[in-house]
Amino acid sequence: MLRVSLLDMVPLLEGADAAEAIRQSVKLAQMAERCGFTRFWVSEHHDMPSLASSCPEVLLAYLGVHTSSLRIGSGAVLLPYYKPYKIAEAFHLLATLYPGRIDLGVGRAPGGSAQVSMALSANYLEGVFKLPDALRELSELLDGSFKVEGETVTARPVPRHAPELWMLGTSPKSAQLAAQLGIGYAFGQFMSDHDGREIVRRYRESFQPSARLKEPTAIVAVGAVCAPSEAEAAELAASMPVIGPAPVPGSARRSYAGAPARLAAELKGLADECSADELMLVTAIADYARRQRSLELLSAELLR
Repeated sequence: MLRVSLLDMVPLLEGADAAEAIRQSVKLAQMAERCGFTRFWVSEHHDMPSLASSCPEVLLAYLGVHTSSLRIGSGAVLLPYYKPYKIAEAFHLLATLYPGRIDLGVGRAPGGSAQVSMALSANYLEGVFKLPDALRELSELLDGSFKVEGETVTARPVPRHAPELWMLGTSPKSAQLAAQLGIGYAFGQFMSDHDGREIVRRYRESFQPSARLKEPTAIVAVGAVCAPSEAEAAELAASMPVIGPAPVPGSARRSYAGAPARLAAELKGLADECSADELMLVTAIADYARRQRSLELLSAELLR
């Protein structure tokens, strides 16, 4: 059966404040657990008035308290801003609190304006350039093999089950890096103009098995809107806020919308075309209740 997961950017909808947006994120995670979704990821964005997801590791600690079996993770920690050791410590602590449930997704996007990047780090571009080395260092910290001047340095506490490490991206470069390091890859089709079929194919063909992962594992993240009727789904999709730059005509990037049975069939077809092991849904409906209803309706078809 196809695995299906959710990505939540923790939006402030309907005039909500950040506290309400976080409460709604908890409700969505609880729904995801109840309906049988595989994982629930939260994003990292900075100084965006419409989003309350600036620090995923803190939010994950809260989500873990309010769920019991759902995998929870970052989609993604923006690694160019941070030292890998600190990220490893934070996610080791999360994995100690919630054994076997923590995913560490990392990305290279700035997550905000140029001014935000300057406020977070004076060397963001240098961090992007050094991302391959930082990701290798992070992988070594998670598996306990990292050394400084010949001496092992451990990110404590050491959990019984290490976090799953994922590379998130929207281009061939991110797919290639994930393949070289032998880690999972999540392709953001909902915000990319690249073809997911080609990106995932490159990842699979270039994959080098590692101690962390023996076989390539790929997630494709897509925008999806479901409603009881095709007309209502189209109306909701038309009113969705744009995530990232507007798509160009004919690009691979778009949201999928429809009534439950047809939309589920279309998404399953997409997963087959892309050779995806898992789909991750992003539903940016500007109404909390309709967003949850959309995902509940779709899960009833996709997860059976």
